[in-house]
Amino acid sequence: MTTTPVSPAPGQSGPDTPGPDTPGPDSPRRATRAAGLLPADPALRLASVLTLVNALGNGLYFPLGVLYFTRIVGLDATAVGIGLTVAGLTGVAAGVPAGRAADRWGARRVGALLWGGTGVATAAYALVDSYAGFLVAVVCATGLQMASRGVQGALYADVLPAATRVEARAYLRMLVNVGMGIGGVFGAVALQIDTEAAYVTVIVVNAVSFAGPALLLPRLPLAPHVAERASLDAGAPAAERWRAVRDLPFLAVTVLNSVLVVQYSLSEVGLPLWIVERTDAPRWTAALLMIVNCVLVALLQVRVARRASQVPSAVRAMGWAGLLLAASCAVYALSAGLSPVWAVVALTVGAVVQVFAEVLSAAGGWTLGYELADARAHGVYQGVFGAGMSAGMMAGPALVTVTAIAHGSVGWAALGVLFAVAGLAVAPAVRWARRDGAWRGEPA
Repeated sequence: MTTTPVSPAPGQSGPDTPGPDTPGPDSPRRATRAAGLLPADPALRLASVLTLVNALGNGLYFPLGVLYFTRIVGLDATAVGIGLTVAGLTGVAAGVPAGRAADRWGARRVGALLWGGTGVATAAYALVDSYAGFLVAVVCATGLQMASRGVQGALYADVLPAATRVEARAYLRMLVNVGMGIGGVFGAVALQIDTEAAYVTVIVVNAVSFAGPALLLPRLPLAPHVAERASLDAGAPAAERWRAVRDLPFLAVTVLNSVLVVQYSLSEVGLPLWIVERTDAPRWTAALLMIVNCVLVALLQVRVARRASQVPSAVRAMGWAGLLLAASCAVYALSAGLSPVWAVVALTVGAVVQVFAEVLSAAGGWTLGYELADARAHGVYQGVFGAGMSAGMMAGPALVTVTAIAHGSVGWAALGVLFAVAGLAVAPAVRWARRDGAWRGEPA
């Protein structure tokens, strides 16, 4: 268990404790209202700026990254896909060592190195003129970026107050959606221009969106509880600091979360293919569903996270997420064979249901990833949790393709059952983790 102060029982509020609908003094909602556009808390304010800048760069690059290597550099599309897979595997493997490095040398320092390295490697895309050069650049850039996910989790554990950490992460995720959406608009402009200069400009801007914020990461102020955690870490045997890789209950929760993470591949890969190959909906429906997702996540994520910031509510959120994902899969399956108008309606309804699942699973996953971790080794624990998410995102496209796209309604049903089982299985996995938590100083 983390060093979060003792809280009232779920659903109850003490005389000085905010209720579920009342933001506390450090709440991102209250802080944002007080400061205007950005939170008043200095750590969250700086993290917001860094997150928004990086999201703008990523959103700008996202629509045209693969097309640059195929259309401009002239690489084979299949070869590019294989290279991206190799790069992803490198990132998954690097997650845990990067987390341990964050525990040893500090998440701010390691995060800055990873972000800065990602920026340099991304800039190297502009120099690629062969497949070998592409492999080197993409393995470095993607590997470093994916390794940084767990370090970011440890970074938030260091700089954000424990009581509002999950809500703050929801606020940052909202900014990611806003930044990605705005960046995507300009990325579409670059696609329309369709010149090498336009592509290279986007690459350079995206590289700066990593390297620039990396210079500011060490300036993030540490939260007060970090000094206490440092004293705990100093007294922990070296073997205990690697315990995350042997913590079977935590690994079980990580695996179940990685299954739910496959949902992101529905939006990015599954639905565009399903719309074009299996429905009569117009092609622009894929863009419509992406916009619906970005807008609703931005509107809902903070509100949902506020209600899933304790372990019991997080477990319920994960269970509901699995069931809602199953429902969305069923609705997507129904869109085949409908008229164009009704197909768009069905797909939109499914996308809305999926958004609710997405914000629930994200909030629940953040809470469980922190609350089930050993506070003495947040870097390794968040590295393991982040590696699980990366693995789910990597496996997602292939899983969605061989189920829903290849087998239609039967495939959607299989995906739905997988999501529902994973979400409902979180509850017994968390009970196992809490029974096994005496070594963290928790009650058995």
